[in-house]
Amino acid sequence: MREAEVLLNSIDKVKRFVSITTKFDANMDLVRGRYTVDAKSIMGIFSLDLSKALILRIYEGKENVDTILDALNEYVIK
Repeated sequence: MREAEVLLNSIDKVKRFVSITTKFDANMDLVRGRYTVDAKSIMGIFSLDLSKALILRIYEGKENVDTILDALNEYVIK
């Protein structure tokens, strides 16, 4: 598992983020405080506080985690 901080502070960002994550087979979660949702679930993401950074957890799968993070680069806080 690998983690990265992401910022999804608009409806358009959430839509694009979900569009990208659903292209990969790897399991991914978004965490904010004690809440964890599927990173491929638009409804789950909207249930989180999007005004602050979220933790993206990517679990090892068929794809390389670096490839996934590259695809999500515009949302990752460096």
